[in-house]
Amino acid sequence: MKTTHHSEFLKLESVYLKSVKNAFISDNHLSKQWQELNYLSLPDFNSAIEEYRTFVKYLGKTGIKYFPFVDSTTIDSIYCRDASIVTDFGMIICNMGKSGRINEPRSQKQVFKKNNIPILGEIKSPGTLEGGDVAWLDEKTLAVGHTYRTNKEGIVQLKELLEPKGIVVIVAELPHYKGKQDVFHLMSILSPIDKDLAVVYSPFMSIKFRNTLIERGFKFVEVPQEEFESMGCNVLAIAPRECIMVDGNPITKQRLEAAGCKVKVYKGEEISVKGGGGPTCLTRPLLRSF
Repeated sequence: MKTTHHSEFLKLESVYLKSVKNAFISDNHLSKQWQELNYLSLPDFNSAIEEYRTFVKYLGKTGIKYFPFVDSTTIDSIYCRDASIVTDFGMIICNMGKSGRINEPRSQKQVFKKNNIPILGEIKSPGTLEGGDVAWLDEKTLAVGHTYRTNKEGIVQLKELLEPKGIVVIVAELPHYKGKQDVFHLMSILSPIDKDLAVVYSPFMSIKFRNTLIERGFKFVEVPQEEFESMGCNVLAIAPRECIMVDGNPITKQRLEAAGCKVKVYKGEEISVKGGGGPTCLTRPLLRSF
């Protein structure tokens, strides 16, 4: 069996999660943080636990490990993809563009070191880079979004770490959209689910980046406008064309199934919609297999 860290769609073999209990803590904890962190409304702790239980069940027999509770991080730490990037050469520790999340990369680094997971490098200030802004297109190609969370200096540092190792880094320019306070990552508009298939929201894609994907052989499952805000584009592949997505996006789900995909949906009002983090955000995938 061949394995790699450089994939968003191969069979998921191991993944880190930050559970509801370790991130949200309690209703009281949520009530103190949700507004400052720009959630749509206050999540309900007990309902969040139930939603999360279903989500984890859908991950199946994947080797799941959990990030622990850390009192210096916020409820946003449930969206654990954002604090690090996985490569075959070791982890890249991010530097968050959202100030309320600044302690998450350090806490993940401690876990990786404790578990003998190598560290390739770290993004240093003034550079910022978040894991939701990167997606592997193939084993040698990483796409990175230039956004309010990932700046030019962060992208330069990412290239300095990866290009000497033969990795092509493609930059996707993303629009202003709702501005600096909103969570808007590359993976808000792109979810690769097979070597030649991606879920996309084309209206927010630059022509150059969209054409680059087409030139690389990608076909698209297009998310309709009415399902963008409900995270129709945030789709987690646990194997080629086997997907998990937030409930409430029936058109996108139907289009995925028409493309030959198996789709599982979870109710994500509390753990996804209110905080702006879908199934890709809830996971820090590590190893995937052919």
